[in-house]
Amino acid sequence: MRASLRFFVYLLICLLIAGLLTPPLLATGWSEIEAHRLMGRLAQVLILIGLWPFLRWQGLAERPALGLDVGWPALWRRLIWGWLGGSLMLGTLVWALLELTVRLPDPDPRDWPSLIGLIAQALTAGLAIGLLEEVFFRGALYAAICRESGVRAAMLWSAGLYAALHFMKPSALPEEGGFGAGAAFWMMAQAVLDLFQWKNLDSGVALLLAGLLLAWVRERSGNIGWCIGLHAGWVFVIQLTRRLTDGNPDAAWGWLAGSYDGVIGWLAALWIGVLILALWSVERTGRISR
Repeated sequence: MRASLRFFVYLLICLLIAGLLTPPLLATGWSEIEAHRLMGRLAQVLILIGLWPFLRWQGLAERPALGLDVGWPALWRRLIWGWLGGSLMLGTLVWALLELTVRLPDPDPRDWPSLIGLIAQALTAGLAIGLLEEVFFRGALYAAICRESGVRAAMLWSAGLYAALHFMKPSALPEEGGFGAGAAFWMMAQAVLDLFQWKNLDSGVALLLAGLLLAWVRERSGNIGWCIGLHAGWVFVIQLTRRLTDGNPDAAWGWLAGSYDGVIGWLAALWIGVLILALWSVERTGRISR
């Protein structure tokens, strides 16, 4: 619990500093990005800048603690197989959403150069997000909690913070007007309050289960190679889905897709839950070993 609290406070401090920096940066006219987007990007940059010093302070700046204590060839093999598995897993979910008309193919198909560029962007984004988030959550955070409280606590708390962070994003201002310290504080407060919005329950449950699945994979494999690949595959499929399909507001089964991104909702939670139960059942029979 203490380790997860330290990591949460670190993320919160980065958000607060981003909030303090956003008004003067906007006042310079240097950037035309919307205030909430600028604040979010500043927070991400600050998290990256301060991550290594923070990990050194926590005694986690070493490959075993980060889940990287395996040779690079083996790590890449696991990453590639994980990416294939993650893409298949989320691809099956998207196929179901298309069959239920919850999402509809884009009526204006892209030409081949545009499609190839889109695939390259989604692949790059998936690898970057998968690497950074898995090093943070299933690497450093998992190791820190495991040292203090054991494996079960590490799996639960790392999954919980992973799910929560997806909703800690600065919100857009409700109306146009001047942007100052008061508006920045309002956006930061909304980033925290969004954790408790009922509209995020379906996506939150799905993300929590996804975090538990990744934590299980990390514990059983002993490193984060598979986790990076799975995560990268999920992001890859979601990025393509959001650009090549549209949500259908009139779909009878529309409630199955989450409001967070139009993909991760109750159906995703059910699908991930079934996979977790299947893996647990197989492990109990003794067919999976660390």
